[in-house]
Amino acid sequence: MARSEQRPCVVCDAGPLIHLHELDSLDLLEDFSAVLVPGQVWDEVALHRPQALAFAGSWMQKVEGVLATQPAFLALVQTLALDLGEQAALSLMQERPDAIFLTDDAAARIAANTLGLRVHGTIGILLRAIRRNQRQPEEIVGLLERLPQRSTLFIRDSLLQEIIARVKRMMG
Repeated sequence: MARSEQRPCVVCDAGPLIHLHELDSLDLLEDFSAVLVPGQVWDEVALHRPQALAFAGSWMQKVEGVLATQPAFLALVQTLALDLGEQAALSLMQERPDAIFLTDDAAARIAANTLGLRVHGTIGILLRAIRRNQRQPEEIVGLLERLPQRSTLFIRDSLLQEIIARVKRMMG
C-alpha cells in the first residue's frame, strides 16, 4: 500500500475536533498526513472548544478557502441546511477529492456521500486507532463506554452498544 493511502489527508468539520478533544484523543489525528481545518470550522471550534485548537501545529492547519458556488452544490447546501463550516469543509473536499472528510453531522455526511466523497466521523477515528496500533482495543472500549458522559457527541445508545460489542468480539 502506498504511503499516501496509509496516511491520507483529512478535512475536518468541527464535530470530530470537539469530540476527540473531549475524549482526550485528539492526538489520533496526528496519524494523518495532514489535518486541514477550514477557517469557518476553526472559528466554530474556537467558539465552542477553544482548547482543542491548542493542538494546532504541523499536523493541524487552518486553511482559508473559497466556498463552492456551483448550482448543484448550492442546492445541496440549501436542501440539507448546511452551516458555513460544513460548506467550507465540503468546498475544500472538492479541491482535494482524495482526502477524507471528518464530520459527525448527519446532513454533512449525506452531502459528502452525494458528492462521492469519503467520509468518517469520531467513532471511525476511534476504531481506526485500533487498526493503526495507536490504541489497544481495551482502551477504545473504555472510551466508547464513557462517551455519553465525556462527550457531546450524539449517538443512539443501541448503536453505541453494537459498536462496543463489535470491538469486544475483536478482542476475543
